[in-house]
Amino acid sequence: MGQFKPKTCEHLNTIDDVKKSKNYHCDDCIKTGDSWLHLRTCQTCGTTLCCDSSPNKHASKHASTQKHPVASSAEPNEKWLWCYEHKSIKTY
Repeated sequence: MGQFKPKTCEHLNTIDDVKKSKNYHCDDCIKTGDSWLHLRTCQTCGTTLCCDSSPNKHASKHASTQKHPVASSAEPNEKWLWCYEHKSIKTY
Protein backbone atom coordinates (compact mmCIF):
# COMPACT_ATOMS: atom_id res chain seq x y z
CA MET A 1 0.00 0.00 0.00
CA GLY A 2 1.30 3.50 -0.89
CA GLN A 3 2.43 6.13 1.58
CA PHE A 4 -0.22 8.74 2.46
CA LYS A 5 0.63 12.27 1.32
CA PRO A 6 -1.46 15.12 2.71
CA LYS A 7 -3.01 17.38 0.11
CA THR A 8 -1.21 20.71 -0.31
CA CYS A 9 -3.53 23.70 -0.57
CA GLU A 10 -3.68 25.96 -3.63
CA HIS A 11 -1.99 28.82 -1.76
CA LEU A 12 1.14 26.76 -1.10
CA ASN A 13 1.18 25.40 -4.65
CA THR A 14 1.40 28.93 -6.10
CA ILE A 15 4.74 29.74 -4.38
CA ASP A 16 7.58 29.21 -6.85
CA ASP A 17 10.16 31.65 -5.48
CA VAL A 18 10.29 31.77 -1.68
CA LYS A 19 10.80 35.26 -0.25
CA LYS A 20 13.55 35.33 2.39
CA SER A 21 13.82 37.67 5.36
CA LYS A 22 16.08 40.67 4.84
CA ASN A 23 16.85 41.03 8.56
CA TYR A 24 16.58 38.62 11.45
CA HIS A 25 13.97 40.53 13.45
CA CYS A 26 10.21 41.01 13.68
CA ASP A 27 9.38 44.18 11.74
CA ASP A 28 6.56 45.05 14.17
CA CYS A 29 8.35 44.12 17.42
CA ILE A 30 11.25 46.39 16.43
CA LYS A 31 8.80 49.32 16.26
CA THR A 32 7.39 48.62 19.74
CA GLY A 33 10.57 47.43 21.47
CA ASP A 34 9.13 43.93 22.07
CA SER A 35 10.90 40.59 21.77
CA TRP A 36 10.10 37.52 19.65
CA LEU A 37 10.87 33.79 19.60
CA HIS A 38 10.60 32.59 16.00
CA LEU A 39 10.16 34.45 12.73
CA ARG A 40 8.04 33.98 9.61
CA THR A 41 8.27 35.82 6.28
CA CYS A 42 5.06 36.72 4.45
CA GLN A 43 5.11 35.36 0.91
CA THR A 44 2.81 38.09 -0.38
CA CYS A 45 4.60 41.25 0.81
CA GLY A 46 7.92 40.02 2.25
CA THR A 47 7.56 41.40 5.79
CA THR A 48 9.12 39.27 8.53
CA LEU A 49 7.08 38.91 11.71
CA CYS A 50 6.98 36.82 14.89
CA CYS A 51 5.20 33.48 15.16
CA ASP A 52 2.42 32.34 17.51
CA SER A 53 4.99 31.21 20.10
CA SER A 54 5.94 34.87 20.46
CA PRO A 55 3.93 37.17 22.77
CA ASN A 56 2.52 39.38 19.98
CA LYS A 57 1.83 36.75 17.29
CA HIS A 58 2.38 39.34 14.58
CA ALA A 59 2.66 36.88 11.65
CA SER A 60 -0.76 35.28 12.16
CA LYS A 61 -2.36 38.68 12.85
CA HIS A 62 -0.83 39.96 9.59
CA ALA A 63 -2.10 36.94 7.65
CA SER A 64 -5.60 37.50 8.99
CA THR A 65 -5.88 41.28 8.64
CA GLN A 66 -4.01 41.63 5.34
CA LYS A 67 -5.39 38.43 3.77
CA HIS A 68 -1.84 37.21 3.06
CA PRO A 69 -2.22 33.47 3.67
CA VAL A 70 1.31 32.05 3.25
CA ALA A 71 4.47 32.56 5.30
CA SER A 72 7.81 30.80 5.26
CA SER A 73 9.96 30.06 8.25
CA ALA A 74 12.65 32.71 8.60
CA GLU A 75 14.60 30.48 11.00
CA PRO A 76 18.04 29.24 9.91
CA ASN A 77 18.00 25.79 8.27
CA GLU A 78 14.18 25.59 8.19
CA LYS A 79 12.66 25.26 4.71
CA TRP A 80 8.89 25.17 4.95
CA LEU A 81 5.83 27.20 4.03
CA TRP A 82 2.66 27.52 6.12
CA CYS A 83 -0.80 28.47 4.92
CA TYR A 84 -2.67 30.20 7.73
CA GLU A 85 -6.02 29.86 5.95
CA HIS A 86 -5.89 26.10 5.38
CA LYS A 87 -3.49 25.19 8.21
CA SER A 88 -1.36 23.39 5.65
CA ILE A 89 2.41 22.99 5.47
CA LYS A 90 4.80 22.31 2.62
CA THR A 91 8.56 21.77 2.72
CA TYR A 92 10.84 22.97 -0.03
